[in-house]
Amino acid sequence: MPTLLLKNIHTLVTMDDARREIANGALFIRDGVIEAVGTLDEMPPGADRTIDLSGHVVLPGLINTHHHMFQSLTRALAQDLELFGWLRTLYPIWSRLTGEAIYVSAKLAMAELILSGCTTSSDHLYIYPNDVTLEDEIRAAQEIGLRFHAARGAMSVGESKGGLPPDSIVEDEEAILRDMRRVIEAYHDAGRYAMLRIVVAPCSPFTVSQNLMREAAALARSYDVHLHTHLAENDNDVAYSLEVFGQRPGEYAQDAGWVGTDVWHAHCVKLNDDEVDLFGRTRTGICHCPSSNMRLASGIAPVRRMIDANARVGLGVDGSASNDSGHLLGEARQAMLLQRVQGNPAALSAREALYLATRGGAAVLGRDDVGALAPGMAADLAAFRLDQAAFAGALHDPVAALVFCQPANADFVLINGRIVVSDGVLQTVDLPALVEQHNRISTWLIRGDR
Repeated sequence: MPTLLLKNIHTLVTMDDARREIANGALFIRDGVIEAVGTLDEMPPGADRTIDLSGHVVLPGLINTHHHMFQSLTRALAQDLELFGWLRTLYPIWSRLTGEAIYVSAKLAMAELILSGCTTSSDHLYIYPNDVTLEDEIRAAQEIGLRFHAARGAMSVGESKGGLPPDSIVEDEEAILRDMRRVIEAYHDAGRYAMLRIVVAPCSPFTVSQNLMREAAALARSYDVHLHTHLAENDNDVAYSLEVFGQRPGEYAQDAGWVGTDVWHAHCVKLNDDEVDLFGRTRTGICHCPSSNMRLASGIAPVRRMIDANARVGLGVDGSASNDSGHLLGEARQAMLLQRVQGNPAALSAREALYLATRGGAAVLGRDDVGALAPGMAADLAAFRLDQAAFAGALHDPVAALVFCQPANADFVLINGRIVVSDGVLQTVDLPALVEQHNRISTWLIRGDR
């Protein structure tokens, strides 16, 4: 790849170990990897290409640690229901999903994330009706250029066995484990700067058996891949765990082998202090999804307590049907504001929210090659213009402005050293055509009249 110099950066937010913010900064990139960070006079000579980012704040590429991209097809439905009622309303619609629908919805969701400054995302695909496979999402990520952690989810306990989903959309547990093994062997890249990794991800305690949770953990660890699921999302979730398993969610996770540095759980809204301490001691990861938790009235996750307990915490936009948006910088803003609602205006700072969206997310995904701008890190970054009306009056602290002010779209995004957004325009997909195709699929999916 040609060498690339980014210069005259108004404020370069490194998120390195010293948390440096460099005025009039510069970056030198070779073969998709950052070689030098600092000011222009500290850069190597002779870059093949130079880009002037005057008037921009540059951040490490944002990292999304929980999503259900197919749900971009069913936004703004079940508008006034909590989690279980919301799911029961949407399961019949999702039962009509096809491979084409998964591919198109994933690409649309990825486009939305990238335009918000996101360069790495996980996605939790847990429903496989008709001809759906995990490859449908993988193909979308490879085409659009997103660094991707594809989570092979699953549901195996239907209504007839006391679970939440209809029997028609659950899978046999042996078949689930076989397919998890298949996609790991076919696609997982454990190398540094990997663009694609596979995650083992049974959906939730109320959709799979505890035996599948244990077997999935053993399978994942035999291949050294990460584990992901939902946990303690709302009061009904906790009540189900107590009734069916006789355990609180944290106890359930520990008993099933789902704690440790290779595990992360989505939501964790209802963890008590003992469970938070358990996750902190074991360095178990947590993905905070503030917009979804508010939308479904699930509650406020104890994020300040989690951070102070030394748990690994990142952010997730969650499914677009429970968030109705996929803007990761906007999610950082929601995280900051939601922690303050309970009476402490300093509960989470703007810079802490950005840390969760970068270094925090990298830690949750088990990566040490993204999330910061430093020599040897992947060249993943997002640049935001400061000459926007939303930032007027906030230039005394442009870094905080990215979180406090109206969430902006990125003007320039680099992933693995490749320019994916330039002048605010996505370079790797015809977005208007994609939106039109997505809306056609959404219409027949919701109406059921293809």
